[in-house]
Amino acid sequence: MRLTSMTDYSLRLLMYVAQQTDRLCTIAEIAEVYGISEAHLMKITHQLALGGWLETVRGKGGGMRLGKAPEDINLGEVVRSMETDFNLVECFGSGNSCTITRHCQLAGILDGALESFMKHLDGYTLADVLPGKPLARKTTRRVVKLKPV
Repeated sequence: MRLTSMTDYSLRLLMYVAQQTDRLCTIAEIAEVYGISEAHLMKITHQLALGGWLETVRGKGGGMRLGKAPEDINLGEVVRSMETDFNLVECFGSGNSCTITRHCQLAGILDGALESFMKHLDGYTLADVLPGKPLARKTTRRVVKLKPV
């Protein structure tokens, strides 16, 4: 699985804006910093604003700022809203024509992997990935008990 550039850039944009707490950020400055097309960033900004993660201010002196505190922006939610397709294999989507679908166990395994991936992202917020902040693992660790010999 690979996230789209739109999702990648949306996370980068949120990280950048989160670090500029004292001012509004512009699409032009973010495009320059990351080497991304302004037109592409406009679409991303619009989507993030629709999700409530960004607030935009129009006009001269306008720009954007976070719409929520970084600790209230869940990475899993952002990824789900930006990705348009989580169909890892053909049989996940409509129009499935795979001839082994009824006998295949792979789809269930891949579905579980995707679920684990998203659950892992759900354990983190924007605050967790900001520079200068140590990343704390939030997933539960499985304890394996060894039998005495």
